[in-house]
Amino acid sequence: MDRVSAFDEPLKKLLGGATAKVMAEHLDLHTVGDLLHHYPRRYEERGRLTALTDLPLDEHVTVVAQVADARVLMFNNGRGKRLEVTLTDGSGRLQLVFFGHGVHKPHKELLPGRRAMFAGKVSVFNRKMQLAHPTYQLLDAEDTDEATEAVDAFAGRLLPIYPACKQLDSWRIAKAVDTVLPSAREAVDPLPPRLREGRGFTALPEALLKVHRPQTKADIAQARDRLKWDEAFVLQVALARRRYADTQLPAAARRPVPGGLLDAFDARLPFTLTDGQQKVSKEIFDDLATEHPMHRLLQGEVGSGKTLVALRAMLGVVDAGGQAAMLAPTEVLAQQHHRSITEMMGDLAENWGLWREAPPQEGWRSGDGRALGGSEQGTKVVLLTGSMGVAARRQALLDLVTGEAGIVIGTHALIEDKVQFHDLGLVVVDEQHRFGVEQRDALRSKGKQPPHLLVMTATPIPRTVAMTVFGDLETSVLDQLPAGRSPIASHVVPAKDKPHFLSRAWERVREEVENGHQAYVVCPRIGDDADDEAAGKTTKKKAPEETKKKAPEEEGDKRPPLAVLEIAEQLAKGPLAGLRVEVLHGRMNPDDKDDVMRRFAAGDVDVLVATTVIEVGVNVPNATAMVIMDADRFGVSQLHQLRGRVGRGSAPGLCLLVSEAHEASPARARLSAVAATLDGFELSRIDLEQRREGDVLGQAQSGVRSSLRMLTVIDDEEVIAAAREEAVAVVAADPELEHLPELRTALDALLDKEREQYLDKG
Repeated sequence: MDRVSAFDEPLKKLLGGATAKVMAEHLDLHTVGDLLHHYPRRYEERGRLTALTDLPLDEHVTVVAQVADARVLMFNNGRGKRLEVTLTDGSGRLQLVFFGHGVHKPHKELLPGRRAMFAGKVSVFNRKMQLAHPTYQLLDAEDTDEATEAVDAFAGRLLPIYPACKQLDSWRIAKAVDTVLPSAREAVDPLPPRLREGRGFTALPEALLKVHRPQTKADIAQARDRLKWDEAFVLQVALARRRYADTQLPAAARRPVPGGLLDAFDARLPFTLTDGQQKVSKEIFDDLATEHPMHRLLQGEVGSGKTLVALRAMLGVVDAGGQAAMLAPTEVLAQQHHRSITEMMGDLAENWGLWREAPPQEGWRSGDGRALGGSEQGTKVVLLTGSMGVAARRQALLDLVTGEAGIVIGTHALIEDKVQFHDLGLVVVDEQHRFGVEQRDALRSKGKQPPHLLVMTATPIPRTVAMTVFGDLETSVLDQLPAGRSPIASHVVPAKDKPHFLSRAWERVREEVENGHQAYVVCPRIGDDADDEAAGKTTKKKAPEETKKKAPEEEGDKRPPLAVLEIAEQLAKGPLAGLRVEVLHGRMNPDDKDDVMRRFAAGDVDVLVATTVIEVGVNVPNATAMVIMDADRFGVSQLHQLRGRVGRGSAPGLCLLVSEAHEASPARARLSAVAATLDGFELSRIDLEQRREGDVLGQAQSGVRSSLRMLTVIDDEEVIAAAREEAVAVVAADPELEHLPELRTALDALLDKEREQYLDKG
């Protein structure tokens, strides 16, 4: 057997079919290597031996004692069994109790007179100290020294507690690990010797042995340090190789032409770009000027001007004779972007046909008849979504393939096979965390050469996450809000404890409207027939906005989440009677949605009761107040996104987080954190700490078994940063890892087929 195959050995061969099946189905463990990388999540100290007279309540203890009595009691009309064992050590007495299937083995072994060690947590039942289902080891060795040795080893041992499942507890997993642990000596060490020696790391086989069967706490720390580094380094090598491969791809350089659309647009801006916008724009234009595809992540706070920066990049590409596409995750957001971009461009978008009467100036490339020109000209900006009429859709497709349209904004409809571009030069993806990698890749494949790529997100991402989840992208951060943006005051409204606070919230909404402003009311649910069917366990597919995952403490809530249609009706007849109240949600007809948003933007609607369909992209500067109902049912980042819809003008914003959650609950703590700070980066750390990191490489990026078992991206920033630096150096010196076969092997193990495709798609 070679060194690699030991780790690839199926668990079925070593553990038997039944155990292997449970491990595969419930823990996603299939091979010896999988099990060896299934690390303990914590360790219990059995503690020193404790006399039966000195047992501390609610603590784990280890005792050596003799069985004085053992009896099986029946209960539940004979359907249940309980084994009670009484111990004595000469100083006192202690009761053990075993239930159900756990009765059989101790009933055979713990006979009166037998001596053994017992470990468990002390509790009280019927005023007697007891250990429920303790672990134990019989001590019947004739050799007293051998028995003493066993006692010392048992009592002082650190017990690994493994991530387990209902079908397989930690104790059985530990026994399975014992079976495969000898294979740890055949582990292939991915760290280059220079790196391992330079940082003083223990060898990988030793680290695996120590993490599973530590003798001391120092063993655990040493093993964890080494295994964290392995995960960080191998992952960063994968990402560094992806970045290196990108630099080898060809792309058309897209340099803006002086005096073109970009300059005409900048000249018409009624404000000056912030220093942050200028800095980020320079980074983007420097990338666009190279003959390798840009791969850049643009992240920034809500309202920091990401769309403006993206539009300037798109105009620069159009100046250079190419086309730009912006991909939005929803129709509402695509329509909003189309509306805001055409408004920002003014007649540069509206007068797209004037070039026919005024030929382009010397030095311009018309892109085979595309609408380009000086400040009197412009380019056509088209919208493409799935709900468009046949005639409008046909015209949009024609404009794209002929090059008549320089800019297109759309949803997933953009990636359908029938959509063809004349010369796609730049792809802008908005809200990357909502869009699948395959979809992003399909749009990029439509260019004659790989187009440049700009990914935007309004969800602030901690540096460590950016280095892992988005590690194949260069990062630009907009951390400055444009002048004129107003502060937002946020408060938690405890509707259950203090109902008068909710009454005051509606008074505040009325006050804002009376002062000439507008308000949002956000609810988690729509409340239509489809909602009712979903509640009745039908298989009808929910709209994306209705499938937000609830926090664990909210599972099992009896009351359904508050709904838009119900709340809107209650408000219109009650506390907001007389105001113009309308609704907006994802299952409305697209024309109706557009009509509501237009009238809200025009000031013809006072209060908009909506789902999270307004979470991103909606820009109504006159809206100053937001009330979020059942706010505890939303995530931290989502609340921050929603809050960003107010305070976008000169008047201060107000965000009220309404919740019935108990004051001491984690949900209320989450809301208090949101109310306490407007710093999205701080909130993103809180958000990440409260949920699973998911599979950093996997497409979903949440919910599946993580490829990171030891590393936590929120806590191990120093490790990740150092590993990234080392990885970049290694890949620069040896891109194919020809001289590092062990690292290549580890990389192959990490990047199974699915994940390899993920990275290849970028």
